[in-house]
Amino acid sequence: MPIQFGIDHLLQQSPDWKNKSIGILTNQAATTSNGIPSRKALIDNGFNIVLLFSPEHGLDAAGTDGAKMNDGIDTLTGLKVISLYGEKFKPSKEDLSQIDIMLFDIPDAGTRFYTYLWSMTYWIEAAAENQIPVYILDRPNPLGGLMTQAEGPLLDEALSSFIGRFNIPIKHQCTLGELALYFNKTQHWNANLHVITCNQWKREQLFYEWNLPWVKPSPALQNIEACILYPGLCFFEATNISVGRGTKYSFEWLGAHWLNLPAIAMVGQNLLRLEMKIETLTLKLPTTLGEEETKGFRIKIIDPTSYSAVMNGLLLLKLLKDLHPHDFKWMPYPTQANPTGENHLSLLLGIPNAELIFDLPLQAWLQQITKWLKISQWPQEINEFLLY
Repeated sequence: MPIQFGIDHLLQQSPDWKNKSIGILTNQAATTSNGIPSRKALIDNGFNIVLLFSPEHGLDAAGTDGAKMNDGIDTLTGLKVISLYGEKFKPSKEDLSQIDIMLFDIPDAGTRFYTYLWSMTYWIEAAAENQIPVYILDRPNPLGGLMTQAEGPLLDEALSSFIGRFNIPIKHQCTLGELALYFNKTQHWNANLHVITCNQWKREQLFYEWNLPWVKPSPALQNIEACILYPGLCFFEATNISVGRGTKYSFEWLGAHWLNLPAIAMVGQNLLRLEMKIETLTLKLPTTLGEEETKGFRIKIIDPTSYSAVMNGLLLLKLLKDLHPHDFKWMPYPTQANPTGENHLSLLLGIPNAELIFDLPLQAWLQQITKWLKISQWPQEINEFLLY
């Protein structure tokens, strides 16, 4: 039986607030289990949706990564859309002045630096400040929910940003509903918060077992394989190695014209053969002048259920840096949330001066990284907030 999302669960009910003025933070990737956009399904079922809010990538979930999104009008419903990835991340008091109920429904990618989670935290915070009840329409984590698969590092909150606001692991293994409950308590917001749970999901189930088609949560995560690799390959955004954005292999591929592919294949065979297969693949990358052929390699995971995405991504980063000492460079990654793009690796990892760690010899580097990735307290800390 397919998974039922929180939106499906809500549509089976007739809450006493459905005729009140409702604002929803959502996007086109948020659908019912049979593929109807959540905002349309709610309106069709008599919910009085009066205002839409959108996260990074916009309401259509198709905007460029990190690009400013403007307010607009939704072509599907005719409703006004207020962007929460433009001039502000949190709705203003004025935005919410005519709203009686706040809903949130956006699919997540299960990774700390995926920004929809942090949009949700600002949404709940605003609900608390304006004393408006807020409902999170929950969805399963596509990476599963087993805490044995959680991976650090934890976040040093001196590095708090829109790709990591509070101290949780990179691979947290929670649903957004669970994290909503956790933050509402630990941040002392005391919002009038409700989570509409999903049905038929077990924590050991990755997306493969949902019996549903993949819906891209954002342009670059085009399939579940990219989503599983993303917690480890996103670190390459802070380098001059491409992750294949703009191609059908984004976050399944790494490339640069100077890569020593035979050496990478040999090292991969020795160090990574139990985790992944590395296949040489040249792609045409979009550039300002057109397309540029770039050599690289595609990564195929051997066992998604046990894959340690953060550890393997960091190991690949270390190996590629060490194999190409003259060509590899750390790079800024400008976004609307971080206009200079500086310090991107540290913000992703949640570790100060993260680039310096990669100058250590491999064995010393491995000891340090292994220590950071262990998060023995997290399963106990989050346990009371788990819903499934």
